[in-house]
Amino acid sequence: MAKISQQIIQSPQVPAGLFDKIICAIKLEQEFKKTKELLLMFASLLLISMASMPFSFAYFFSQMQESAILYFISTAMQNVNIFFVVWQDFLLSILESLPLMSIFLFSLNLALFVFTVRLFLYKKGLLLKYLSSQLKSYGF
Repeated sequence: MAKISQQIIQSPQVPAGLFDKIICAIKLEQEFKKTKELLLMFASLLLISMASMPFSFAYFFSQMQESAILYFISTAMQNVNIFFVVWQDFLLSILESLPLMSIFLFSLNLALFVFTVRLFLYKKGLLLKYLSSQLKSYGF
């Protein structure tokens, strides 16, 4: 009877390294969760910036054509002597006719696009590892 109670009380033997494997699996799953969030953020920022790029470029280009900047620059190139005489007034006229809103929107859109591409290139290994593991889990 004593032998049977000792066998019941003894815990089963746990294989060596099981705890470490469980911790590694948990950390890998947490890393994949963060990577999934990063991938969704990257994809949404890239889609937003790419979708708005033609509109911001068209707005920027139309505002540049409507402003007198091209006229001022061509006049300065044709009359270089006069430009150097009245360069302060000329530069002030150019600055006053700048389409600041379209420049700001276009540069913001371009910066967002460059940021997302840079983020992808920086985290490329992590993102590709996540995508390959997801494809393997779906049987591809």
